[in-house]
Amino acid sequence: MPDFSLSLLARRLFFAIAAFVVIGIGLHERQAEAHHGWSSYESEARTLVGPIKTANYANPHGSIEMTAEGRDYTVILAPVARMNSRGLSAGMLTIGKEVTVIGYVSRNDPAEVRAENITVDGKKVELR
Repeated sequence: MPDFSLSLLARRLFFAIAAFVVIGIGLHERQAEAHHGWSSYESEARTLVGPIKTANYANPHGSIEMTAEGRDYTVILAPVARMNSRGLSAGMLTIGKEVTVIGYVSRNDPAEVRAENITVDGKKVELR
């Protein structure tokens, strides 16, 4: 009868490959959780005008909270590198400053908006 037992080296190789596969799947799932798609937002853009209440200039996306149309909105901006390269600095997003945001409202949370662009101090910055 043939011997089907694996050698020590073959077993170690098998377990190493299995570990890499499990870790890879786990990392992929975490990445998918961390970065959301845009399909959960309305397809028609809205224009919001109002003052900034708070600003977060950090990755994975900057954000502001603003008041417009008598209610509060959380506006998802772009990654810091993109905002910097397009001329939107952290210093431009100050509390109380009036901004105009053109963006898409979340289907899951009507108080969340994904910004297409933002106008600050008369300067329009494209965020996509």
